[in-house]
Amino acid sequence: MVRPNRRGLTLLFLMATLCGSFCAQAQKTVVIRMLDSKTGKLIESSHFLVRINHEQAIHANWVVQNEDGTGKLTLPDGASVFSIQGTYDSAELIYINCDSATGKADPAGHWYSVPEILSTGIATPNGCVKPKEAAKLKHAAKPGEFVFFVRKQSVWQQLQDDYSSR
Repeated sequence: MVRPNRRGLTLLFLMATLCGSFCAQAQKTVVIRMLDSKTGKLIESSHFLVRINHEQAIHANWVVQNEDGTGKLTLPDGASVFSIQGTYDSAELIYINCDSATGKADPAGHWYSVPEILSTGIATPNGCVKPKEAAKLKHAAKPGEFVFFVRKQSVWQQLQDDYSSR
């Protein structure tokens, strides 16, 4: 009869545990809060378009919605910057990010530093409303948190998107 070697099983268990902890360290987690530009209220969306390191590849499955309506974005270890957009209407339309001074659509998008978000957090400006209104809706970000304001596309922007996708 073959008796299991306790040392071998213990060693195997320790190796599996260490590998699991190294794999867990290879990813970075950011809490996402997407807020309505007019009300400042949290928008619960499970559809986000994420890009990293100025690449064009879209990662739509990297954000998981938490019970409180925030999102949990898991980034790979090599991610130094990212951009993010939320979607609505069954993920067919993309919210306009309000992080520019004018609140207009920015085809290039803004890129945000992952190390800065992890260490201090980032709350983007709300350029979709007047400065007095934006001051009332200001939200602070905690370390590991990214807060951004959005608005829905205007009818004109929707028509332009429909025309340009043909």
